Amino acid sequence: MYKLEIELRRGHNLAIRDRGGTLSDPYVKFKLAGKEVFRSKTIHKNLNPVWEEKTTLVVDSLSEPLYVKVFDYDFGLQDDFMGSAHLYLESLEQQRMIPVTLVLKDPQHPDQDLGCLELAVNLTPKESPIEERRDSTTMLLRRSWKRSTKQQQSLRLSELHRKSQLWRGIVSIALIEGRNLIPMDPNGLSDPYAKFRLGPQKYKSKTVPKTLSPQWREQFDLHLYEETGGILEITVWDRDTGRRDDFMGRCQLDLAPLAKEQTHHLELPLEDSRGVVVLLLTLTASAHVSIADLSVTPLDDPQERREILKRYGVLKSFSNLKDVGIVQVKVLRAEGLMAADVTGKSDPFCVLELNNDRLQTHTVYKNLNPEWNKAFTFNVKDVHSILEVTVFDEDRDRSADFLGKVAIPLLHVRNGVQKAYVLKNKELTGPTKGVIYLEVDVIYNTVSNRNILRRSQRSPNRLLLQQNFNRVKRCIMVLISYGTYINSCFEWESAQRSIISFVLFVVVVWNFELYMLPLALLLLLVCNFFFSSRDCNLWENADLSLRPFQDSEHKGFMDKLYAIQDVFISVQNALDEVASYGERIKNTGNWTVPFLSWLAIAALCLATLLLYLIPLRYLVLAWGVNKFTKKLRDPYMIDNNELLDFLSRVPSDVQVMQYHELKVEPGQSPSKRRRTNLS
Repeated sequence: MYKLEIELRRGHNLAIRDRGGTLSDPYVKFKLAGKEVFRSKTIHKNLNPVWEEKTTLVVDSLSEPLYVKVFDYDFGLQDDFMGSAHLYLESLEQQRMIPVTLVLKDPQHPDQDLGCLELAVNLTPKESPIEERRDSTTMLLRRSWKRSTKQQQSLRLSELHRKSQLWRGIVSIALIEGRNLIPMDPNGLSDPYAKFRLGPQKYKSKTVPKTLSPQWREQFDLHLYEETGGILEITVWDRDTGRRDDFMGRCQLDLAPLAKEQTHHLELPLEDSRGVVVLLLTLTASAHVSIADLSVTPLDDPQERREILKRYGVLKSFSNLKDVGIVQVKVLRAEGLMAADVTGKSDPFCVLELNNDRLQTHTVYKNLNPEWNKAFTFNVKDVHSILEVTVFDEDRDRSADFLGKVAIPLLHVRNGVQKAYVLKNKELTGPTKGVIYLEVDVIYNTVSNRNILRRSQRSPNRLLLQQNFNRVKRCIMVLISYGTYINSCFEWESAQRSIISFVLFVVVVWNFELYMLPLALLLLLVCNFFFSSRDCNLWENADLSLRPFQDSEHKGFMDKLYAIQDVFISVQNALDEVASYGERIKNTGNWTVPFLSWLAIAALCLATLLLYLIPLRYLVLAWGVNKFTKKLRDPYMIDNNELLDFLSRVPSDVQVMQYHELKVEPGQSPSKRRRTNLS
């Protein structure tokens, strides 16, 4: 047995691997006997990095060399290989720190100069028997000390775990557009999309084809965790079908200096490249949540409860539209939980999540029937939200073990009633062991919550399937291209085109008669007759998209497999979307959520009244004028579809099953409850 001390100092003239063709983001891996034993930190944008990192390895045999590999970190893609070298331990002088220079090589290109690494290594035999006995005595003393302070360590680790689980703020990002991006395709254009990363969280935008000034218009939220740095990393890529996507640029944003509760309009230039990314960013602190003991809960005080009811009364509806209401959740206890430890016990704690807020109880150690007796208060942003309560088993050595979960729609809550909820599995489709006792109070203003609806940001013949899928996809893409062109008129991408479209819209709607519909189709056919040669060329170009599938027999097996997987995933997602919206429409009519069904009745009554009193021509004109002037009134507004926003609040059949409460069988203890499936 040997002890190998390694000091990774620096690298010299490393290989260029970034897309910009000037720099790399190198890091080093050490492997011993085929296993990775150490990985260094990443030094960004540097060909002569300085690490100054140390590690100590235990070596069984000197005959096995230490394998050193250098990689270039690529966000979202496979890291690029920058070279490797072997350190032969048998040749090292022992018991002395000696400098070592490793020349990096690529086995496939042995003549290529990839630079070198500077290390310092010290190889020493393991301690003598006397020293080993001394170390054994020291270890016994350490273990005794650890046993005496085990409870303090557990509490400290529990607190650290809680901090790492809680977030301290929400980063709301509206990705607006890109400007003057670098062309990556032979036609002088690109198919850009953006990636965002904040700590462990990632987000990928949609791809905008054939443009250097993409209009993304997407909105999403990220969280600022307690232990996560506030550096937002943004990268822009060019979608390249069939090949690896091309890197177009990167920028970083430090969130620390930005003011809270304000919307910042940012134009971020891409580093080492050309172009600008435009976004709106708002930092919102999670200050509207609290944890308290049961003795100091606000809603239990009659006077304070009256004040809260008055604050969210009908007369206060328009005083603060963003303040819809509050939710108070009392987490009382659990019974008959699953044993997650080898001792037959668990160390359970609860995590409560509502929209962008997340709170956690303390841990009760070595107990299957814990009592927490904590009260949590959340602010309500949307009364259609789902309260999720998850029970975990704390494990100091690894991530927490899942014990059970319940999902409670706020509209289903009976205020002030203590209820026993049967815990479910992760998918919320079946029961698991244990029952949790909760008491929930929801107070909200119905008028303030009236219509703030935003969607949440969710072996056949292979060759024939690919071809048919591609045919359908091409037809859909043609319709999407027409829709994109029409939408560009509303977005005022070209002022001249938008003005002409607006005038044409007003003239047509004002003078519309039913005979104009077949007349428009007739004009379309006549135009296609005169421009038939041009259209034929267009379709011939479109048919080129079939050629990759006609030549697919020459592709490798994995390429075919990945293509088939993409087809199945696309079809599966499309079917899921169609079925989901069909079920939502059905559930609206079935009064699954009475609040939304009443809202639909009110909207239909209003539509009936408007159509009866006002001619359709005027309503269409009002809609068109509003649509054309939206962009002028608010240039950075993100469009939304009110009908889809409404349907997104109605649960599908799958969600109805997930939110369904399982019944506790009378006369049976939770620990011996018969496991049944949902009907």
